[in-house]
Amino acid sequence: MDSYDAVVVGAGPNGLAAAIVIARAGLSVAVFEGADSVGGGTRTDELTVPGFHHDVCSAIHPLHQSPAFRSFPLAEFGVDWVYAPVELAHPLEGGRAVALSHDVNETASQFPVDTDTYRKAFDFYARHADELFAQTLRPLVNVPSTPISLARFGLPALMSAKAYARRYQSSEARSLFLGVAAHNVTSLTQPASAAVALALMTAAHRYRWPMARGGSHTITRAMAGYLESLGGVLHLGNQITDLSDLPTSRLKLLSVPPPALAAIAGHRLSDDERKKLNGWRFGPGVFKVDWALDGPVPWASPTVREAGTVHVVGESDEVMESEDAMWNGRHAERPYVLFAQQSLFDETRAPAGKQTGWAYCHVPHGSTVDMTDAIEAQIERFAPGFRDLIIDRHTMSSEDYERYNSNYVGGDIGSGSFTLKQILARPRFGPNPYKTSLDGVFLCGSSTAPGAGVHGMAGWNAAHAALKSIGMKADYS
Repeated sequence: MDSYDAVVVGAGPNGLAAAIVIARAGLSVAVFEGADSVGGGTRTDELTVPGFHHDVCSAIHPLHQSPAFRSFPLAEFGVDWVYAPVELAHPLEGGRAVALSHDVNETASQFPVDTDTYRKAFDFYARHADELFAQTLRPLVNVPSTPISLARFGLPALMSAKAYARRYQSSEARSLFLGVAAHNVTSLTQPASAAVALALMTAAHRYRWPMARGGSHTITRAMAGYLESLGGVLHLGNQITDLSDLPTSRLKLLSVPPPALAAIAGHRLSDDERKKLNGWRFGPGVFKVDWALDGPVPWASPTVREAGTVHVVGESDEVMESEDAMWNGRHAERPYVLFAQQSLFDETRAPAGKQTGWAYCHVPHGSTVDMTDAIEAQIERFAPGFRDLIIDRHTMSSEDYERYNSNYVGGDIGSGSFTLKQILARPRFGPNPYKTSLDGVFLCGSSTAPGAGVHGMAGWNAAHAALKSIGMKADYS
């Protein structure tokens, strides 16, 4: 077609979510993707040896029950969620471990001196999770539908993770909380660094933290299949470098970071807006390792062997030190390692009797330092004999990640630092942060509210804003 009602740039979860919302409104829509397959941050590949299927980026999906994903018939198009017995384990010295389980009471009971403190907060959050996520996964500058419950969540979320962790007397409770807060990829002394921990732990207690059977790529393949069933069109292997590369359309939604929009829009933007877009701050990067293993990781703690996600780092002080290092441009000697062991619970990931391992640590923005030894040393520390199981490994530096996906500038898989400023103004302050100064042009990627994660909400929100701009009904429910 020479024209569509709307065009979308980027076939990751956000771009596809935006296209689906527009197609369901009865408009014609086409998605343009530079890679030869859909996926963005949800691709799966045989990175090591044949038969071992590794998630290239995202692996575990705490926000799989977002309003966007709930509204899509993902199961009908092939998504089967797999749940581990334990959502998250955090090994400690001496073969000990703490765990984040689906049950609030079970989790709280691990911390006798903190049981009431933990239970009081997360029992409330879990009971009100649906309404909390409905409000926090959209632009924050809106009138809340349930202001009291949002305030009980939002005010603590504005604290630094370090300050919030002081609520707990036990090192075990502090370690668990700070380990989850480190998903934020900021210094844990930063304001609002508690927000991600509160959200992810609430999601664990309400919805759990599953993986997709067969690999994360099944999520976006299902979304693409659903979009095509609605009449949407996919153009793969089609890199967009200028708005003139796109067909004529009333609406244009781009799942790209603000500086990329500045480059694609070029002279069409004012100097002032181009300067603001180019001032977007990217965060630290990651260094990732995937392993083909000859058997299960020999964790010293039996609890860790039941977890889908493992935070491989020591006590709370070590978590703080690791994240402070990468935030200040240093490489931690003992990095915080986020590890996933999907093949323990999904038999499609590896040949019989074999296993996969997936892990990354945080590094300074744009780092090219090889962190393989440091990551493996951390795992060996809590799982003696791990190295003996390695059949093959595949590594990706921050530089490699940017080559893989141009949205991951400097290896920033969140497409923008998650500081308080860029939480409130993502990428600008207001109830509609997706709209640009160009008529009909919207941003819809992870650089927009609510930020990174496989939930489709940035695209969902942007599409509703775009529809509203042409007089069509916008519904955030």
